[in-house]
This record gives sequence, C-alpha cells and structure tokens, in this order.
Amino acid sequence: MPAILETKVIQRSLALALHRLVVRYNFLNQYAMAHASRNLFLEGPAGRLEAVLWTPLSQQAVPVAAVLCHPHPLFGGTMHNKVVYQAAKSLDSLALPVLRFNFRGAGLSAGVHDRGIGELADVQTAIDYLAETFPGVPLLVGGFSFGAWVSLRVGCEDRRVKALLAMGTPVDNSDFSYLSGCAKPKLFVQGSRDEHGALKKLKDLIAGLPGENHLAVVEGAEHFFVGQLDRVDQAIIDWLAERFPHITGLRRG
Repeated sequence: MPAILETKVIQRSLALALHRLVVRYNFLNQYAMAHASRNLFLEGPAGRLEAVLWTPLSQQAVPVAAVLCHPHPLFGGTMHNKVVYQAAKSLDSLALPVLRFNFRGAGLSAGVHDRGIGELADVQTAIDYLAETFPGVPLLVGGFSFGAWVSLRVGCEDRRVKALLAMGTPVDNSDFSYLSGCAKPKLFVQGSRDEHGALKKLKDLIAGLPGENHLAVVEGAEHFFVGQLDRVDQAIIDWLAERFPHITGLRRG
C-alpha cells in the first residue's frame, strides 16, 4: 500500500475512533444514559404483544426512535436476546427511544408462531405504536436474524421508517429479494463466520441493492456474535453518527 494511502487510512480510522469517543462522552455527560423503562402490551392482530419501551429522560427533542425485533421464537428467540439487547443499549446510549417486543407466541405474547407471515403484522403494530407515541419522528426499524428478515420487509414499505438495521442477516436460508426495491439507508452487521449467513452471499445481495447500504463485518464472529457484542455496538454507533449526525450532540453549541 502506498505510504500516502496508508496514512489516509490510518487518519480515517483515528478520526472514527475519536468521533465515537466524543459521541459517548457527550451523552454520558449530558444524559448519563438515563431512561424510563415501561413494560406494556401492544394490541396486535393475534392478541396482545408483550413489549418494553425505553424512553430517554432528556428534555431534548427526539430525533429518531427505533423498533428492534428478536430472532426466531421457535429456537428460543425473545426480545431479551443478547444481540437485540446490545443494540437497544447502543441506541439508548444516544438518548433514542427504543421499543422491543415479543412476536406472537413468544414470552407473554398471545398467539402462535406463523412462519414469518403473521409476524409482519406484529412488526407493523410496533411501528404504529411508536409512531403514535412520537408523532412526526423518523423511525429506525431492524432486528437480529429472523427479526431482521421480518422487520426489514415491513420497514421498507412504511414511509415513516427512514433507516433499517440488520444484524446476523440469515441469507443462507431466508429470501431477502424484497430488498431489491428498497432504497432506504441500511446497516448490515455480520460476523465473518456466520453459519446462517455466508459473508460472500450477503455481499452479493448488498451489491445489487439500491440506495445507501453499509456492511460492517465483525471478523471471527459467528451468528450470535459471542464475545464480540462490543463490535456490534461499535458498528451501530459509528453508522448512526455518520448517518444522523444531529443525534450526537456534536453540532450543538
């Protein structure tokens, strides 16, 4: 690598690292990551959906609000999954409201699993609730594994949703062709050794998508990012800081 190019790469890496530290310092200093936590039930088409809403105690205007969806409920997935919880903490650290919920048949939610069909309506219920709670606020919708497959499909179609987040995208066994018509900004966080989503296959998918699409690869990580959740956090913070700089507080005062 030429010396000039190598220097620019190093400068870029240092700038991102500094940016991330400043983001965290600003919000830890101003808001101390304080939030109100509310356990509730959403009225879904198959019955009540168990949910948790974290709302920042800050009096600042809410710039973005998020819905996060959990992995496959037939394999133990709930809204308390470690990857989903980490993503929620990352968003919470930026003083953003975060809504997690259990799909039908999971946890205390009513109904039975519907192979990703009825779950689309569950995601829509969560989006509608968050949009009503924070009227006019842009929404970010995403999820982990099965939650990514379902949530992105709904998020692509809803005009209130302005950005999408997919973690552990299971491209090996799920059809993501619907993304070919979705130009909304997307962040994909993927382990390089994901056993349900081959990295090459995901890269091929992303290469054919319209709009702004960013892939953050966690080297050495498998599907559940065991021991590397801090890298998931880093990827989310970096992308949000670049995609929505107004949420970081860096331009205030």
